Amino acid sequence: MTAVDPLTAAGVLVATAATDAVYVMFTGAVVNRRRLSAANWSALWYLLSSYAVISYTENWVYVVFAGAGSWIGAFVSLTFQHRKPRGGSPLGAPPE
Repeated sequence: MTAVDPLTAAGVLVATAATDAVYVMFTGAVVNRRRLSAANWSALWYLLSSYAVISYTENWVYVVFAGAGSWIGAFVSLTFQHRKPRGGSPLGAPPE
C-alpha cells in the first residue's frame, strides 16, 4: 500500500463533493431547459472533476476519497436544494 498524503486526500474529497453538488445543479438546469445556466454548471463540473481525476490517478487509494466526496456532494446538495412548487402532477405521475 502506498503512502497517502492527507492534503491530497482532503482535496480529492472536497473536489468530488463539489463536483457532485455542481452536477446536481447542472441536471436541474437541464431539466428546466436553462441553456446558459446548464452550460456554466457543465464547465465548472469538468474543471472540478479534472482535479480529482488527476490527483487519484497517481494512487488508487484516492479513489476511496473520491467516492466518499461524491456521496457527500450529492447528499448535501439534494438536502439543501430548494425546489419551487409547481402546479400539476409530479414528474412521472400517471395522468388524471
